[in-house]
Amino acid sequence: MKYMLLMFGSAGEMMATQPGDWVREMIDFMIAIDEELRASGELVEARGLADEARVVSLQDGQVVVSDGPYAESKEALAGYWVLDVASEERVVEIAGRIARWSGRVELRRVADGPPDID
Repeated sequence: MKYMLLMFGSAGEMMATQPGDWVREMIDFMIAIDEELRASGELVEARGLADEARVVSLQDGQVVVSDGPYAESKEALAGYWVLDVASEERVVEIAGRIARWSGRVELRRVADGPPDID
């Protein structure tokens, strides 16, 4: 089963508010968990995202580009993993380890294809 794990936060805010030792430990953890998941064959892809974002929308038939991100809180999408795991229990275990550093991780099952419309 494929899942996307979404981690929220702000790298800029983290660097400004967390002690250097905490930041180093978090970075070391992220490197280690990626290596572990790659070695187990569960890692499909993982990336961190820059704090800066652009939002593209259509307004009155015109494409409008705005600075973003626009989240309900100051936290925005900071990074993601796509994992191919044997069970939901396994992905929850992995997400729980990551949540130590971000407070929360959103899990989304990756669809195998478009929904049935019949």
